[in-house]
Amino acid sequence: MYCKLRPTTASTQATALIADIAAGAGNATIAFYTGTPPASPAVAHGSTLLGTLTCSATPATQSDGTVTFNAITQDSGADASGTAAWARIYDGDGNGVVDLDVSNGAGAGAVKLNTTTIVEGGPIALTSLVIVVGG
Repeated sequence: MYCKLRPTTASTQATALIADIAAGAGNATIAFYTGTPPASPAVAHGSTLLGTLTCSATPATQSDGTVTFNAITQDSGADASGTAAWARIYDGDGNGVVDLDVSNGAGAGAVKLNTTTIVEGGPIALTSLVIVVGG
């Protein structure tokens, strides 16, 4: 699939995405899972939760549709062991907003971890998280 948006349209959509992520009573979170992601963030899944990171009160900024996340608090004690395959960003009320692919720092995932091999009780360290809206 090929999709490119003009910068103003991409900016509008990226701003709406950030608003969705920032919605709710608490800070947004990023949960890491094993297995295959479901069809959409609105669909329940049966994947194993590896751990959860917490976003800043202002989770991200955007420029021409590129959403760059602000400081994210690492999970110092993973909930389970496994290979992180995908992540879901939840708003402050726990509603799924976006599902993303995960890779190590050298990979092509939207979410980059120092390693995708997660060990229960160990840290989950995020290297970067950038979402490009509209190509």
